[in-house]
Amino acid sequence: MDKFVIHGGKELNGSINVSGAKNACLPLMAASILVKGKNVIRNVPNLRDTRTMAKLLRIIGADVVFENGVMEIDATKADNPEAPYELVKTMRASFYALGPLTARFGKARISLPGGCAWGPRPVDLHLKGIEKLGGNVTLEEGYINIETDGLKGALLHLDISSVGATGNLLMASVLADGETVIENAAREPEIVCLIDFLNKMGADIKGRETNVLRINGVSELRPVEFEVIPDRIEAGTYLLTAAAVGGDVLVDGLDPNHLTAVTDKMTEAGVNLEVNEKSIRITSGGRLKATDVRTDIYPGYPTDMQAQWIALMATAKGKSVVTDTVYEDRFTHVAELVRLGIDVKLKGNSAVVNGVEKLKGAPIMSTDIRASASMVIAGLMAEGRTELHRVYHLDRGYEDMENKLRGIGADIKRESGPEV
Repeated sequence: MDKFVIHGGKELNGSINVSGAKNACLPLMAASILVKGKNVIRNVPNLRDTRTMAKLLRIIGADVVFENGVMEIDATKADNPEAPYELVKTMRASFYALGPLTARFGKARISLPGGCAWGPRPVDLHLKGIEKLGGNVTLEEGYINIETDGLKGALLHLDISSVGATGNLLMASVLADGETVIENAAREPEIVCLIDFLNKMGADIKGRETNVLRINGVSELRPVEFEVIPDRIEAGTYLLTAAAVGGDVLVDGLDPNHLTAVTDKMTEAGVNLEVNEKSIRITSGGRLKATDVRTDIYPGYPTDMQAQWIALMATAKGKSVVTDTVYEDRFTHVAELVRLGIDVKLKGNSAVVNGVEKLKGAPIMSTDIRASASMVIAGLMAEGRTELHRVYHLDRGYEDMENKLRGIGADIKRESGPEV
């Protein structure tokens, strides 16, 4: 099982490029099921999750070719509307197949999802919406079965502004008969990207960037070429890495408009930022100031950047409180960060961080994608050697992380070793 070996305490200098957004790309791949013909998706990151979704599409019957960041998906001959347990248990985003399979085939068989090992993330919002659109939903032996004689437009109100449910119901409703209205829809850039993709295919979706979406069903869609937006979480992770470790780093190929909640907090903490049209430059400016963060749905501070902020605050001057209102038990990284000398204690859905002078390297273990990123940041901050085990979590969400970081001066390498 692979691990990262990190020798920390070295300043970072240079430019690091941001890949396409994993959380935007996966629903686009699923949406390709909706159309007969070849969709071409560009700026696709080479990740475990994108490869897993490609495998699922092939099981469904699509032809998928992936090379040099370009993915061609031809679902013309797709004929198997099922997402099996073996795949869905490893990646929750496989559940995105639910909406497009139901819309195209009038039936679907989807395993209940798995994914990161933290917190309950129920799928009831997806299923209630499908039922209102006319799907008959049953549960049998861990599988969700859906059948319909034809989906019909409906008023769908989401009790929680869920990205996954918004995406699934968008994909289900674009071919439904009549108008569908989704209230309290998610506004994340990844949802806007999906709307743009579907509209380019011929869908009729209004309300882009708002929490009320109006979808007028169409009879068919057409294949398109489309480019995935930059990954705002990867970009934010590298911004915090540069701020935490110090040096002079340009994070390139991002959209600053997607990161204002993060960069505003960084400025408050005393980070020197130079924001350009498609890049942000970080220059070290001494010890940072402890700054509280409270996660929220977009455009608030993202829960996927919570763990990285705790790492940044590890050596900041003073006490900071990091509260997660989105996933209240998403703190599996805290126990591992303590091993590096971070003074952090949990109080309910908050982590209280008292800044220390320095961190010391130690063996630590990944628990999920973003927790792993926080451990890389802390390892690069720490004096001495840090071994980060189970980096397969990172491989789900960060493309070529160790090589990108080495390119700006980090002493980090991947090694194979026994299972931990």
